Amino acid sequence: MTDEVVLRRAVAADARAAADVWLRSFRAALPTVVRPRSDDEVREYIRDVVVPLRETWVAEAAGGGIVGLMVLDGASLSQLYLDPDWRGRGLGDRFVALAKERGPGGLTLWTFQVNKPAHRFYERHGFTAVEFTDGSGNEEREPDVRYVWRPRS
Repeated sequence: MTDEVVLRRAVAADARAAADVWLRSFRAALPTVVRPRSDDEVREYIRDVVVPLRETWVAEAAGGGIVGLMVLDGASLSQLYLDPDWRGRGLGDRFVALAKERGPGGLTLWTFQVNKPAHRFYERHGFTAVEFTDGSGNEEREPDVRYVWRPRS
């Protein structure tokens, strides 16, 4: 269960561990997607841009390790990554619930078309696919899909 995990706002000292979660998760979930940035560039981006300038949340396990990362940018759920060993324990559900609390008017997100588990996950949480692209608009040049969640009236 996730009782031993706390969701909290990220601080500068979390950047390296959060980036490492991002890297492990990306490799596990998207092995066929070519990343345009090196591991070090990802770490720098999370340290210099994501943590200080975005609403960044981490999941911290009781032992002190960062096991998840969620980034909100206004009404955009721009990133949600879990350490592969922590998938299936309800952390993603908790992050999405938090995102909905923080964005009660609705949320949007992008995910790659090849990431079928993410599609199922977001659809289970009430998100609807509204746009499919050929990937020409993202750095990876990978076909993606935009999802939207709107609260029930």
